[in-house]
Amino acid sequence: MDYTNKLVLAPMVRVGTLPFRLLAAEYGADITYGEEIIDHKFVKCERVENEVLGSTDFVERGTDSVVFRTCPLERDRVVFQMGTSDAVRALKAAEMVYKDVAAIDINMGCPKSFSLSGGMGAALLSKPELIHDILTTLKRNLNTTVTCKIRLLGSSKDTVELARKIEKTGVSALGVHGRKIKDRPRDPAKWNEIADVVSALSIPVIANGDIFEYDDFRRIQDATGAASAMVARGALWNASIFSAKGKLPWEDVKRAYVRKSILWDNDLKSTKQTLKEIIMHYSCLELAEGKNVIKAENLSDLAKLYGEGDYYNLVLSNRY
Repeated sequence: MDYTNKLVLAPMVRVGTLPFRLLAAEYGADITYGEEIIDHKFVKCERVENEVLGSTDFVERGTDSVVFRTCPLERDRVVFQMGTSDAVRALKAAEMVYKDVAAIDINMGCPKSFSLSGGMGAALLSKPELIHDILTTLKRNLNTTVTCKIRLLGSSKDTVELARKIEKTGVSALGVHGRKIKDRPRDPAKWNEIADVVSALSIPVIANGDIFEYDDFRRIQDATGAASAMVARGALWNASIFSAKGKLPWEDVKRAYVRKSILWDNDLKSTKQTLKEIIMHYSCLELAEGKNVIKAENLSDLAKLYGEGDYYNLVLSNRY
């Protein structure tokens, strides 16, 4: 993986599934992170070649629940992000998928309670020995790119110290979200503290935080010196943020996402959650569109809602 001047789609729970990743890539994303997958759940999966869709699915044993879906179209840019608190379990999970993706990334930045309570995500920031164990175990045993993504610590000095320890594990790049655990999305990202990390390391740093327009990719790189830039909410609200030609109307992007979700038989809950997030940013869930998304019982309902009923029927007829 090359991390020089790349536009990167950040990992987003219930959003970063295959259709959204492919859509972002069509608009110009160079690297696309999948949603965080917890190792406990992933090791209970089996790898299945989905001949109908042309995808590779990791399905929870004993169920039809697809935990992770990928395809050859994204093989060279998709990053499998894992939530873990144990090196052995992380390796077991990574060994199942690393040949199907471009890189393995360890989530060390999620501040949500489910991650923290399980010793994952941002809980790792205070456990440098465990970080070292996880990352060196992966590097030692896998012939693939290994990275991780962190948040800022209490002080810039502490963040730099941790980043230097991470660099010594041999990871190929480090993602840095310019907020601390206690910060909320409305709090400005601290680009100056990302810059401190960049100046202290020799490996590429991927800067993340407060990218809402295409020009912000260059702005954050200029301000921090980072090798690449990563966007989350800005891409969620309009995936065409990656296009140098400028954003498309959000209604058009939303319909394109629905079409991709139909084509790749995306999980209904994931599809609805993504649509709701977009609607809440631009409009309101209490209006007709939002209510209809909420009560949709299948992808067919969503296809009809967005005027894609004929496309839905065409896809199904070609599929079966």
